[in-house]
Amino acid sequence: MLRRALEFCAYRGAALLAASIFVGLFVPPLARAFRFIITPTVVGLMTLVLLRVDFGAVFGYLRRPTLVLALLAWLMLACPVLVSAVVRVTGFEGPLATALVIMATGCAATSAPAFARLVGLDPQLSLVASVLSTLVIPFTAPPLALGLLGVALPLTIGGLSARLALVVGVPLLISLAVRRIAGEGRLSPYGRAIDGAAVLLVSLYGLGVMDGILATLVDRPGYVLGGIALAFLGNFGLNAATAAAFLPFGRRIALATGLLSGNRNMALYLAVMPPETGFDVLIFFALCQFPLFLSPFLLTPVYLRLVPRV
Repeated sequence: MLRRALEFCAYRGAALLAASIFVGLFVPPLARAFRFIITPTVVGLMTLVLLRVDFGAVFGYLRRPTLVLALLAWLMLACPVLVSAVVRVTGFEGPLATALVIMATGCAATSAPAFARLVGLDPQLSLVASVLSTLVIPFTAPPLALGLLGVALPLTIGGLSARLALVVGVPLLISLAVRRIAGEGRLSPYGRAIDGAAVLLVSLYGLGVMDGILATLVDRPGYVLGGIALAFLGNFGLNAATAAAFLPFGRRIALATGLLSGNRNMALYLAVMPPETGFDVLIFFALCQFPLFLSPFLLTPVYLRLVPRV
């Protein structure tokens, strides 16, 4: 029964993710209760992702340095410059403009491989991009934020290394141990159930990250709704621009890079940014969870038309 329930979660994953963000929004006590398990859910999610990853395909991408380096350069350098240029040309100013540019400096979301698998795209490429962009963000985001905005980002190599060891290193060791003990043959029939468990963990994360958003919505509805609209514009805009830029590598790769480019790791900035950053900027990072969690529900029909599942 548990296996069937988890497989059902995988089948209805997009709807469950969309529902979780609204349950967390409109049931504040539940969001508050799950706020403190955000880090464990991320570690658990990465463990499940690594149980499903084809390491042969991962190493295959690492043997394509042109693609990997182009993707990193686009994600971590070109995207922030592009968003900053759009902000300047349109005359958009204020905290939301600052937050939008900072969002574009972020690394790919830890959940990127799970989201890619959920919508029928390549999780292996998403894993490579997620890990490598987290590795390079201390070298790219602070100078870009300072040069483009005059904002100092408190990202240190030591702090990011510790976080990477927690959310990637520990899950990697656990997943390798499970693969070794259970064997690939025993794990294979449980693939969809593992996907369903990953959906449940992302949903728990969605509940917790909504803590405090309803109170802000009631107090400043115009700002919150405007921030959500801007978050969708930034997410889907980066998605479309990245997909267009990587079309020479093939449609499937282009769509996968577009999805992970739009879905940036704002939880990282929420964790490290000091209180003096300003509430208006910090709240935008939380509002970026709306397009992230709704993207599978909204974009899966598009991806199915462009690239049928294999």
